[in-house]
Amino acid sequence: MTVPTQQPTRPENEPGTEVTSAAPAESREVDIHDPRLTRFDLVREGARRDGVEIMLYEPRFEPGSRAERRVVRVIAMLFLLAGAAATAFMVAYIAWPWQYEAGADALSKFYTPVLGVTLAIALFCVGAGIVAWTKKLLPHEVSIEQRHDGPSESDDQTLMGATLGGALEESGLTRRPLLKGALALGLAPFAVVAAAPIVGGLIRDPHDSPHGLPLSPQDYTGFTPLLNNDQPVRLVREDGTPIRPADVSVAGQLTVFPGVPGGATNEFADSPTLLIHLREEDAELLRDNLYEMNDGSMVGNFVAYSKICTHAGCPPSLFEQQTNLLLCPCHQSQFLITDNARPVFGPAARSLPMLPLALDAEGYFVAASDYKVPVGPSFWEL
Repeated sequence: MTVPTQQPTRPENEPGTEVTSAAPAESREVDIHDPRLTRFDLVREGARRDGVEIMLYEPRFEPGSRAERRVVRVIAMLFLLAGAAATAFMVAYIAWPWQYEAGADALSKFYTPVLGVTLAIALFCVGAGIVAWTKKLLPHEVSIEQRHDGPSESDDQTLMGATLGGALEESGLTRRPLLKGALALGLAPFAVVAAAPIVGGLIRDPHDSPHGLPLSPQDYTGFTPLLNNDQPVRLVREDGTPIRPADVSVAGQLTVFPGVPGGATNEFADSPTLLIHLREEDAELLRDNLYEMNDGSMVGNFVAYSKICTHAGCPPSLFEQQTNLLLCPCHQSQFLITDNARPVFGPAARSLPMLPLALDAEGYFVAASDYKVPVGPSFWEL
């Protein structure tokens, strides 16, 4: 079937004029340096030389029409809403209370949902704005492309520049200042959102102690005497009551916390400790195997180990009395209590830190000092 040979035309001074259907262009070359050519003529010529024939080119709306202004307002509103949501994300990321607080009215429990909702709204509005812009404002074009190979020549580069300029003109940014401003205001906050993790990390020095100590938070737990006026810190239950040796049966265990304000909360999440009352023969075996740094850390037949696995931070609290193995339920690491809680099975590669024990004047357990090595997963030390 023969296709009509009419060329697509576009008056020079009417950028919104419809271009009707067309057939493949004539083979003659067009002088691209002819000053009479419009940008669209260069775009069309560039496409023709690249094996692409523009068959149909028509604007969605009459320039400046009421329908066009209505669409522009909708798209501008989407971009501005995206910017407002992105700004809200940053404000919540920096100012919203994020540290855990108990209670139904605690704002901290809304921290993650607020971040998720604001970022979702921002991304949705940007996507909706781009789709609406593409579907409603960009001209409708139908082209046919012929495949070809070969490098680009200098003329082709000139034509490509004109094509990119034509694309900018078609987008309507040059004659739609409302969209230009909305795009700038709406997308600018996204640059800040992308940098949020870096910005957040610069707000406060992670090495500053929240308790006013001259130490990094990674260098101490709740058992440091610095939190107790340089006095040994008692080992207490979750309700804050102190513990005597008679409170733990032979071959029994008890989870204890530092007896300081907030010692049993997430404020000292690295401080939960397992207090174990060993049988006499097992205690003797442990004393024979103690590392040099753990000498003097036991009180009678009692020993205390960190309750944070050195693999991934889970609580290894499953104690097998007959084998003296402490099991971690997450990845099945096993620690031999009678040998400095040395890992004998599983992915953990480091012994559980031992807490030096002592008794105060009233016979209650206290920590003779803080842990001598960092607690928790080994990668925290890197």
